[in-house]
Amino acid sequence: MTWTGGTFGEVGTCVLAPNANFMTLDGTNTWVLRDSGSGRSVVVDPGPSIESHLDAVGEAGGDVVSVLLTHHHADHSEAAREFAERHGCGVRALDPAYRLGSEGLGEGDVVAVGDLEVHVVATPGHTADSLSFVVPSERAVLTGDTVLGRGTTVVAHPDGELGAYLSSLERLHALCDSRAVTSVWPGHGPVIEDALGALDFYLAHRRERLEQVREALRSLHAGAREGGDFPHDDLPRAIVEIVYADVDPVLWGAAELSVRAQLAHLTKG
Repeated sequence: MTWTGGTFGEVGTCVLAPNANFMTLDGTNTWVLRDSGSGRSVVVDPGPSIESHLDAVGEAGGDVVSVLLTHHHADHSEAAREFAERHGCGVRALDPAYRLGSEGLGEGDVVAVGDLEVHVVATPGHTADSLSFVVPSERAVLTGDTVLGRGTTVVAHPDGELGAYLSSLERLHALCDSRAVTSVWPGHGPVIEDALGALDFYLAHRRERLEQVREALRSLHAGAREGGDFPHDDLPRAIVEIVYADVDPVLWGAAELSVRAQLAHLTKG
């Protein structure tokens, strides 16, 4: 079933950007979080610079008072400054290079607009500057690319780091386990109503992939001992061809980023 966005809970509207591809799934989810009392809103990840998309986000947002970024990747941040200037507001992000105005954004911050509160949780790993936003009134978390609505995400080595990513997943899992969060509003793909189940899957998947990389390394070393060539110059690609043999090769470039992150993690361990 194709994801098209929509309205969720009392405050959330997802406006889907028309930038679908094999990395962005159906497109980038731009989230409009609106205070029902005042009509003012916060926009999360304005997405690509496509005029029709920014018009639709502006219509959904009405009186936009702030733009927040989950991370710096262009499919989330490209239009942030342009959109904020249209609406006379600032852009808040962890990375200063992506801010407009003096206010940063980081762990423990609370963005409040009337009765709407957005709590900032640092979730590095996909990228170093990845943030998630908890909306307590909806028991929802906006995860950017840390958790997707369909499939799994890339740990974008070298900016992304697997140890940090696993810690971030554990942190989100704890929020779900405590029932502070019950649904995921992701940066791509459909809303996930069973947040705890999604985090269980993500953690299990990452552990399984890490073990598969270990096993591929053992296999390559064993082959070298038996007289084969060990692929020193292109080890990540050799591992991708083993571990991701059942995945469409068009995705192997992205998979290689994650494999490089896994190898760096194993080296540290």
